[in-house]
Amino acid sequence: MADDRLIVAMDVPNAVVGLELATNLGDSVSFYKIGLGMLTGGGLALANELKQEHGKRIFLDMKLFDIGATVEAAVRGLAQFDLDFLTVHGDPHVVRAAKEGAAGSSLKILAVTILTSLDRDDLDSCLIQPGEISDLVPERAARAFEAGADGVIASPHEAVAIRALPESEDRLIVTPGVRPAGADTGDQKRIATPENAIANGVDHIVVGRPIWRAPDPKKAAQDILNEIVSPQALSPNR
Repeated sequence: MADDRLIVAMDVPNAVVGLELATNLGDSVSFYKIGLGMLTGGGLALANELKQEHGKRIFLDMKLFDIGATVEAAVRGLAQFDLDFLTVHGDPHVVRAAKEGAAGSSLKILAVTILTSLDRDDLDSCLIQPGEISDLVPERAARAFEAGADGVIASPHEAVAIRALPESEDRLIVTPGVRPAGADTGDQKRIATPENAIANGVDHIVVGRPIWRAPDPKKAAQDILNEIVSPQALSPNR
């Protein structure tokens, strides 16, 4: 059985390429992320096919943000697809609305804390309050948990602090910005290796380009799975 702690990001051009990737990866991967970049390329159709016909778990990465009524309506519509995870921005009013929209379904709402592609200079340009990211992320996570979030999206660097929050009990930490040792960092600025992320208390890691750009994507996925169960990953840094 595949280890669903690895979520493969389907950051590919369209559903046809995505289905080819999933077919190539076969039983080695059981969980896929489909984001905004795939939405107009048949992303929802692919999500439904992978879920209903191939038994895969699906993480829909929409990062919804709007007034409460709009978020609630959008989530209620998405919940009908029987997917597993959905992201919204971590602002408490957004999280509360998303939980209302997901009521009666098994869809888990994950709150985005601070994007892993951002650093302090980026936050300054967005007029985000002063402070170290390492302090701001746990604070946003705590507020999202209080609003009802089932989990948060955060970099592996903040995972230890989030896991230490009393509010984090039985909640999920899902981490993008994970790169195997020696891999290109791409547009991510706060990254870690798979084994370090798991050791830091992360429940799921999200990996895209290091897998689907690899000459042998299935081998690349298996190498990451091997890192997840390494001795270092099994010794949590908590």
